[in-house]
Amino acid sequence: MAKIKAAVIFGGVSREHELSLASAAEVIRNIPEDKYEVICIGITKKGRWLYYPGDPDAIADGSWDSNPDCTSAIISPDPLHRGIITIENGETSIKKIDVVFPLLQGKRGADGTLQGLLDMSGIPYAGCGLLAAASCMDKSHTHMVLDDYGIETAEWKLLTQRELNDIDKCCNDIAGEMGFPLVVKPANSGSSVGVNIAENMEQLETAVKIAFSTDNKVVVEKYIKGRKLEAAVYGYDVPVSSYIGEIFSEGKVYDPSDFSTSSGDDLKIPADLPAETQAMIRETAVKAFKALGCKGFARVDFFLTDDGRLLLNKIGTAPGMRRKSVYPKLMENLGMELPELIDMLLESAIENAERMY
Repeated sequence: MAKIKAAVIFGGVSREHELSLASAAEVIRNIPEDKYEVICIGITKKGRWLYYPGDPDAIADGSWDSNPDCTSAIISPDPLHRGIITIENGETSIKKIDVVFPLLQGKRGADGTLQGLLDMSGIPYAGCGLLAAASCMDKSHTHMVLDDYGIETAEWKLLTQRELNDIDKCCNDIAGEMGFPLVVKPANSGSSVGVNIAENMEQLETAVKIAFSTDNKVVVEKYIKGRKLEAAVYGYDVPVSSYIGEIFSEGKVYDPSDFSTSSGDDLKIPADLPAETQAMIRETAVKAFKALGCKGFARVDFFLTDDGRLLLNKIGTAPGMRRKSVYPKLMENLGMELPELIDMLLESAIENAERMY
């Protein structure tokens, strides 16, 4: 029986480039070799697309793009091709693809851009579609949808570029209404890029300007002090949630280039919660997943305050896929080792595409 041709797309132009490489190397090492033929497509930090025929170790250490056998490659938007077009010495060839595992993170990868291209190509892919990826990346859209569905989040305000000319008044109004401390975020950014905590008016104005240097919309949220809880949601028609885990990371500042601050090393599964609280959080995670139109898989982050309020922090449609990452660890707790998880995500992507088209 012919193997399924699975393309793994990694790298990209966002700050989370290295995290993407680490996830890709782990996925390639763990994909069931008897079932899948892996086609590696890397995107450099400058945005160049390359077909990479080498070893996953070079992906992990970042040297993959210096391999002399790399060739220029593009995913064809023409569904007749259903694959990648490689270009070498002026000659083109087509490599057919059955399914894609997108492992890009941040802008130009997890924001719906790649998903839109894959939709045009007609190639099935693991994970959320264009609209869900874009809505979860844009924190203002996430807030608006969750507000509409009655899922509580931190109190928030949106600033747009047209308000930059009156930034002093806007910051004064926000501080007067919500008080300090506040969390300032670019509306569209991966992880914690451009995110700062403001304890006073001077810090607020500085944080807003920094956030605007990354995006044209800025979200300001009331700072929430609480337990950091995590859920892994997976599925299509009837999505389900893992058991809830808790992250203990006091004193750690997130840095996407430092895997010790971006992994599940500090994750306890299950979190020490009453059974009814576990069930309620799992139910809320699935409700949010469905509200935002997610499919396939996503990581859902919550805060649980001392007075029992559950607030959804964010939904990550491109969670890290290293063995130590939060999503795989939550799924491993359900008895699904990484090779089985990868197989399930790819198989369900193909099955869902066949039903849709």
